[in-house]
Amino acid sequence: MSRVKQLKIRNVGLEHLEQYNQLLRYVFQVTYRDLHQIGWEEQEIIRAKSPVLEQADVIGWFDGDKLISQVAVYPMKVRIFNKTYSMGGLTGVGTYPEYANQGLMHKLLVQALEKMKSKGQSISYLYPYSIPYYRRKGWEIISDKITYEISDYQLPKNKQVSGDIERVPVESEQVRKAYERFATQTHGALLRDSLAWNEYWLWDPDDMMAAIYYNSDDQPDGYVLYRIADEVFHIKDMIFVNEEARSGLWNFISAHFSMISKVVGNTFTDEPLAFLLEDADIKETISPYYMARIVDLEQFISEYPFKPDTMDREWTFTLDDPMLAWNQGVWRLSITAEGRGNVARVSERSADKIDIQTMTTMLLGYKRPDYLHKIGRIACAPETVDMLEDAIEQQTPYFSDYF
Repeated sequence: MSRVKQLKIRNVGLEHLEQYNQLLRYVFQVTYRDLHQIGWEEQEIIRAKSPVLEQADVIGWFDGDKLISQVAVYPMKVRIFNKTYSMGGLTGVGTYPEYANQGLMHKLLVQALEKMKSKGQSISYLYPYSIPYYRRKGWEIISDKITYEISDYQLPKNKQVSGDIERVPVESEQVRKAYERFATQTHGALLRDSLAWNEYWLWDPDDMMAAIYYNSDDQPDGYVLYRIADEVFHIKDMIFVNEEARSGLWNFISAHFSMISKVVGNTFTDEPLAFLLEDADIKETISPYYMARIVDLEQFISEYPFKPDTMDREWTFTLDDPMLAWNQGVWRLSITAEGRGNVARVSERSADKIDIQTMTTMLLGYKRPDYLHKIGRIACAPETVDMLEDAIEQQTPYFSDYF
């Protein structure tokens, strides 16, 4: 009897919490040493994952009572060009190696995407353990992470600002309020609920600190999340809604000049830091960060804010989706002069072609239509490229979370 036929897919509940954690630990090779380095005890990490099984859709393959393959979908919300989208955050993906190469994960992903569609989650984000693997499943890169290193003598000089800095505990409500104010006006950002905040801090050591910049009206315009260890100022993230907030936060960091030898940090925009510094000779490393895929093309387009124009626009194209039949086929995209979009299936053929990966990264603004056309990811006429360039906002996503 085939081994696959003995396996069953079913929901993973709280009664499977220890098995869920064991599978994650094995697949991602999280050791006791790793846990102790950030102050975790074994039972604490298990308890920390219990909200996942309470709030997320978790499905898995079972061999009898043994959980051997799993995937979790967090119910999340993201901002896409000033619109709030329901998003399925894919995580907890793993299969024990002795059950690999049996198509188990493919079937779990299909079922996870079906659940997302039924819940109105028209887009999905994930952090890829393998970019090629998830590209084959329809996800594509939509954001970058830039890591930088600045020596103490390269720190920016103090600039006059009208606001003030306040240091607060990272778990304080002020930090959440500052982030919410930033995220609602930032393309690509996650709107964090309690589950998202729990995941955001999960792997950080307990000596993290926060400094919030308040403007002259006492509104939080930004913050820096950081820790200081071995004369290094480590920045987890820095957010700001204007240049004054950015300057105010760097004033605060530079005030640590006598305490540190360098600043090491991360930024999650497409804007390198070097150009903004007087001494721009710093080390910066850019790497792909998060991936996304459109789950339900019809719903996604119906909510998507295209740029207005003087006339209606249309494009008929063939869409390829490696996993989802409901996205596959020939579509006609219609965009009103006001920027409202709609797609409908058509029976005609079309030589214009695009896949779901390219559609996702294009509509999220990570790569422009002109570039995607040049590298052969979109097959269409030059005038169609021009139309898409005019119709899609020019802004790359910011995403600083990890789940």
